[in-house]
Amino acid sequence: MSVLPGKILLATDGSPDAELATTAAVDLSTRSGAGLHVVHVGRSLSDHDRPESIPKDYSFLFAREAEELLGWQTKSIEDAGGVVARAHLRFGRPSEEILDLAKDLEAGMILVGSRGRGPVERLVMGSVSEDLVYKSFCPVLILRGDGKPWPPASVVTGDDSSRESTEAGKLAAGIGGLFGARGFLVHAYPSLPEVSEEETPDARVVEDALRRAEETLRERAAALKGPLGRAPEVKVGVGDAAALILGVARETEPALVAVGSRGFGGAETIKRGYARLGSVSTKVVRASRCPVLVCPARERSGEAR
Repeated sequence: MSVLPGKILLATDGSPDAELATTAAVDLSTRSGAGLHVVHVGRSLSDHDRPESIPKDYSFLFAREAEELLGWQTKSIEDAGGVVARAHLRFGRPSEEILDLAKDLEAGMILVGSRGRGPVERLVMGSVSEDLVYKSFCPVLILRGDGKPWPPASVVTGDDSSRESTEAGKLAAGIGGLFGARGFLVHAYPSLPEVSEEETPDARVVEDALRRAEETLRERAAALKGPLGRAPEVKVGVGDAAALILGVARETEPALVAVGSRGFGGAETIKRGYARLGSVSTKVVRASRCPVLVCPARERSGEAR
């Protein structure tokens, strides 16, 4: 079974980041054969700062604006060599409309730019992208970056042994394989491993723990050789997981970073000594300078469509 989705939903608002998402959507759909659907959620009178100041008869202007933007987006995709299975125009709360449509289509992945209709600082993610990341039942690929962030030369997956990070690794490997990208699996211990009261956490304890983690990570990396085309390299370290993941991405730009939407959680996470990607994925998404793929667990996402 292919790890790549059979249907892709591109959400666009005409912003520069949406243009980057369009480029990625065309590349992914043409290379993988996935059906490409496009959606634009148009503005309504209620979205205006002072809706009472606008005559209701003018509401058709918002509809016309939305239709023109969607038409322009569809044409730009076709001009780039892509094929649009269907263009969808919705009105309402953007994240809700996008997610409802994705469920109706049984989409396997949503693509969206990281910013909305106005300038947003990198560490404050646009509300639409944020809602999609936290609420989506399927993987969300957030496009952003300066220069030429797409296509990726490397795919960097944060691995915490959770189901979510496993799904992220599979999909990232599939995407990387389309472009001949290098792969990296990154695992981080947030602090020194726990030891008994009689022991002292010396360098040997840390080295042994990291060696065992690296061996386990290599086994998981071997499973990704098929979709990626070669086994990804492994990176194991001690410290902040988000910083380690983003550090590898910076060293291998242009990169695609992939994380799970949450980790083990609770005492089990602390006992195992794993850095919870559930607690660092938000840092990664907000601080990353490159595209980020966020994957929910298979129970939420279902099989690739």
